[in-house]
Amino acid sequence: MTAKILMYSTAVCPYCVRAEQLLKSKGVTEIEKVRVDLDPARREEMMQKTGRRTVPQIYIGERHVGGCDELYALDRAGELEPLLRGA
Repeated sequence: MTAKILMYSTAVCPYCVRAEQLLKSKGVTEIEKVRVDLDPARREEMMQKTGRRTVPQIYIGERHVGGCDELYALDRAGELEPLLRGA
């Protein structure tokens, strides 16, 4: 897997944990996590980039895939692994 993963998250978010578990089950070894609960400026950045207030907000490469539910939907549709490979 070659695509860079960026995840905006908080410390106590069960959806963040589920999203990370799915990504790791697909062979992802490195996730850049941005803790928006520790840095209000990064939360503002997330909201500007995504138009959303909730976490997780996940980027695979340059593509914003959304949150945990969208990540699982991509997996069910067979689209997650090609994204992770950078295809």
